[in-house]
Amino acid sequence: MPRYFEDLKVGDGCETPGRTITAADVLGFAAISGDQESLDFTTGESGLPPRVPDLLVMAITSGLGFRAPAELPQVLAFMVMDLHPVRPVRVGDTIHCRIRVAAMRPMKDAGVVVEKREMLNQHGDDVQQAEYKIMVARRPRE
Repeated sequence: MPRYFEDLKVGDGCETPGRTITAADVLGFAAISGDQESLDFTTGESGLPPRVPDLLVMAITSGLGFRAPAELPQVLAFMVMDLHPVRPVRVGDTIHCRIRVAAMRPMKDAGVVVEKREMLNQHGDDVQQAEYKIMVARRPRE
């Protein structure tokens, strides 16, 4: 059953499953994005696994949102995303995302929903924070 703007409320949330980031993920990201700098694993900090590009972490956790245990809302438009890296993610880290509805604003045929997202590593450390503004369909009139 689809979820509409009227089905959501401030404070609703869920947690995505986790996913371990591999060197192959970084390679695939470099191939798609053209970010060849992320492939230079020799420039990292000695004794630590290579860093993962911040945009790759955002892309993976956005995709994990589709695997969350909650029914997805009927998104009409992805309006804005603010991303704030907090600490590095490294190859071998397992990340997941907490999603929470932070604000809502009704409109005539849709509504704007502000989602706060916390990306966490396997230790529960906050690695990124993001705010998504999405336009969600209102329930069709009968």
